[in-house]
Amino acid sequence: MKPLTTISSIVLAVALLPLPVLAENAVRKITVTGDARIAVEPDMAMVSLGVKQRAKTAEAAMNQTSQIVAQMVERLKVQGIATRDLQTNELSLYQVDRRSSSGEREPDGFEASNMVQVRVRDLEKLGALLNAVLEDGANQFNGLTFGLKTPGPVRDQARRDAVAEALRKAAILADAAGVDLGPVLNIVEAGGNDGVMPMMMATQRAAPVPVAQGEIDIRESVTLVISLKDRD
Repeated sequence: MKPLTTISSIVLAVALLPLPVLAENAVRKITVTGDARIAVEPDMAMVSLGVKQRAKTAEAAMNQTSQIVAQMVERLKVQGIATRDLQTNELSLYQVDRRSSSGEREPDGFEASNMVQVRVRDLEKLGALLNAVLEDGANQFNGLTFGLKTPGPVRDQARRDAVAEALRKAAILADAAGVDLGPVLNIVEAGGNDGVMPMMMATQRAAPVPVAQGEIDIRESVTLVISLKDRD
């Protein structure tokens, strides 16, 4: 029972310490968040395009859609798009209904849709490529998104900039409070949120389809926990 008595005595002694003594032993710290944005010109694009066809039977609707998509894919390959940069991302077939004269819903054929996601690595060919698939019968565009082939280096620089921004803010706050910054205790990356806005494409024929690539934003955010110390 003697060890138990000793432990109880230690706990009691700590509990009886005045609050100022406990506060002196607490780690003083500050939490700040730094954000960074780097604007760069894109060097690739992702476009989702395809075909939607309607027919009296499911087989006819799917066959018509498949034939046009096959022609479209071959045209894309001729334009220099590699097989690895082509991927079917949506395939659907459903019955179409209509209202009869009595107000009842009744079958009115079938509609098939086949969407292909295309990675375009040469932006100079983008306008002509879009025009080519329109000529082949593509009538569905789900959007155009610009990006980078190798975003890693730019994203790493954005991380460095975000940390530098957090440290800058922390230094200002510490100086205003009359204390100095100590070591960084913790770093949490909030993750990037790239400002790559999709652009909806109209299914109108042009030669070539005009496309403005502009710039994209690479964003990063970090949160730092930094210890504080008395000013020397």
